[in-house]
This record gives sequence, C-alpha cells and structure tokens, in this order.
Amino acid sequence: MSEYLRERYYEIVETLGEVAIMVADLFKSILRYRVDLELFFAQASRIGVDSLPVVSITSIFVGMVLALQTGYSFQNVFNEPLYVGTVVGFSILKELGPVFTAIVVAGRIGASIAAELGTMKVTEQIDALYTLGTNPVRYLGVPRFLAAFLMLPILTIYADGIGIFGGYLVATAKLGIPASTYWNDILNNIDIDVVVHGVLKSFAFAAIVATTACYVGFKTSGGAEGVGQATTQAVVVSMVAILISDYFLSAILVAFGIG
Repeated sequence: MSEYLRERYYEIVETLGEVAIMVADLFKSILRYRVDLELFFAQASRIGVDSLPVVSITSIFVGMVLALQTGYSFQNVFNEPLYVGTVVGFSILKELGPVFTAIVVAGRIGASIAAELGTMKVTEQIDALYTLGTNPVRYLGVPRFLAAFLMLPILTIYADGIGIFGGYLVATAKLGIPASTYWNDILNNIDIDVVVHGVLKSFAFAAIVATTACYVGFKTSGGAEGVGQATTQAVVVSMVAILISDYFLSAILVAFGIG
C-alpha cells in the first residue's frame, strides 16, 4: 500500500470514528437532557416550512415529466398510454419522492447548517460555549438533528402528493387519460407498504443530512475560505451518501417485505 493510500485510509477511519462519537453524543444528549423547544421549533420551521416552495416546484415537475415520458413510451409500445398512474405512483412514492426531497433539503438546509456552524467555529463561538460549560453538540446539534428527522418525512409525504398531482395534470391534459382511470390505477395497484417504504427511507436520509452538516460545521477551520469549503463538502457528501444508501435501504426494505 502506497503512502498516499495509507494516509487516505487513516483519514477515512479517523473521520468515521469522529462521526460515530458525535452521533453517540447526539443520542446521549437527546435521551438525558431536555430539548430546547424554542430552538427546535425554529429549526423545524427553517427546514420544513421554508423548504415548501422549492420542494413543491421540484416535485410537481418530476411528476409531470415522469407522466409525460411514461405515457409516450407506452403509447409507442402499446399504442395507448397504459398504467401511467401506476408507474407515476410507484416511482414517486418509493424512490423519486424521498430521494429528490432529501437532495433538495441537503442542498438548501445542509448547506445552511454547515455554513452557520462553520462560521461559529472559525469565529470561536463554539469554543466559547465549551468555556461556559455548554456542550455545543447538545445545544446546537440536537435541535437541528431532531428538526430534520421530523420534518424531512413530512416533506416527503407532501412531495409525494404534489408529484402525483403533477402526473395527473399531464395525464389528463396532455395524454387524454380520464381522471378516474389515473386515480384508479393508483388506488387499486399501490398498497400502503409502498408509502411506508418511501417514508422509512426519508428518516434515514434525514439522519444523513443532519449528521453530515453538523459534523462538517463543527470541524470547519481556515476562516471564510474554510466555511465555503465546508458548505460545499456538506452538500456533496450528503447527496452522494443519500444515493448510495438508497440502494441498500431499498434492498433491506424489500427483503423484509416492505414495498
């Protein structure tokens, strides 16, 4: 093993260890101490309510594009746009809804958390909390983690509904599919397990986004340039981790008969 690969290996192991310690500190703080509700609701509003516009736009156009492509593809094969509602429903509920919502939140909120905590780190505000006897992970990390863990599944359910509605608009206006046919496809062919499949994955995605953003923020160094690098790193790592974990989560949930 070359010196470069050995250094990268040690760096990855060290990072994973630090992340594990921070996550353990997060859960210990959640279980042992009272959560500051004012901070929690402020973060929940930032993550949930403030993300509604961009989640709405993303979801409705994902549903519209999916219905359009599905309808035209089936029309070329079967000479009729069949099962558009079923395909749109399955795709959005199981994959596109949770994944796209998590990516949007990672880009918007993950960057914000990393930049905010990173700025506090380089300006020594976090060191001041240690001096005052306050655990920064408990005071700053826990409200953000819990808010993301609560709001991302709610945003996912909202995005699922908006995406399916976007598919309905295209199916009825562009493809000439009767509204009753579209909704019957969804109601008759999609079980509650499909919805649960996507929502369970959104909890894992929320943990990934919040943990990554908090860790990168707490480890920021190098002044303003370091804050910019930390923000970029938080977004990129979160998005890659979401896409990688999506496969393994899907495989596990399917193995347990969920979705």
